[in-house]
Amino acid sequence: MKKFFLLVSILAMTLTTFAQEKTIYDFKVTDIDGKPFDMASLKGKKVLIVNTASKCGFTPQYKQLEAIYKKYGPDKFVIVGFPANNFMHQEPGTNSQIKTFCTENYDVTFPMMSKISVKGDDIAPLYQWLTEKSQNGVMDAPIKWNFQKFMIDKTGHLVGVAWPQDKPDSKKIISWIESKN
Repeated sequence: MKKFFLLVSILAMTLTTFAQEKTIYDFKVTDIDGKPFDMASLKGKKVLIVNTASKCGFTPQYKQLEAIYKKYGPDKFVIVGFPANNFMHQEPGTNSQIKTFCTENYDVTFPMMSKISVKGDDIAPLYQWLTEKSQNGVMDAPIKWNFQKFMIDKTGHLVGVAWPQDKPDSKKIISWIESKN
């Protein structure tokens, strides 16, 4: 019986180590214009990943996101927006419509990606990594709603999450951006 538990423990540690070895840089996505975007292009920067929606009570967070991007980015910090229509159909538009909405209403200049699914059977691989401890080696953080924010360190590892109601300019996020780590 002791050998069994030892084997299970070794297997669990191996899986955790494997999960921690995978980083954000292992993913390739598509930007809002339909072009490939290699997340490895963000090496050395802190990254805030946000699932967005145009018709949500949290949509005004675009203004704060853009403000912190202008203040802290793009050399050492970047925000990456992922439009998603997973919550009450609050992002019904096409990529072109979403881009126009973000530009005209919030002057968004941070990178926006193509619309994806952030939960469910069709969850995008990146979001599977972000939300599952078995994938990221850090925490389970299922998407609660639009504008959930994932904090990625300069080495591409998940280090924290801010929930949808946490404003982009909250002390938690600003302290993380400004920290040396």
